[in-house]
Amino acid sequence: MNRIKNKMGGRPPKNDPATNRISVNLSDVEYADFLTLYEKSGVHSKASFIKARIFNESFRVVKIDGSLLEYTQLLSSLYNQYRSVGVNYNQTVSTLKSKFEERKALAMLYKLEQQTAELVLVSRQILALSQEFRRLWLQKSASADHSQGR
Repeated sequence: MNRIKNKMGGRPPKNDPATNRISVNLSDVEYADFLTLYEKSGVHSKASFIKARIFNESFRVVKIDGSLLEYTQLLSSLYNQYRSVGVNYNQTVSTLKSKFEERKALAMLYKLEQQTAELVLVSRQILALSQEFRRLWLQKSASADHSQGR
């Protein structure tokens, strides 16, 4: 086929194409270290990562803390359970009032009140743990920012 150059499709040519190539051989340990640094950097390609390292360009390191992610997911799940407990609580109180005599309903409400008090204590412990976790996480984050010169 005879194609006319200006009628060809595709990407327009770059003004300054990268035509020079450099090759570096790494041992298995060095390559593993390289991949670890590359993954932490969040850069879209290995070539961009290497160029940034060679020419001392700054780049952002994105580090995902698995424990933070897991803790957040569990906390969200717990919040959903609290919501359903609240709905069940209202239904239980309403049922106790309508189906049982006053004395028996009051005895069951007393037990429910005790369980609610325990739930409040657990909630306070969760809040304290969350505040401690946040303080530790922010401390790690601040020290990581400081070590990167931010």
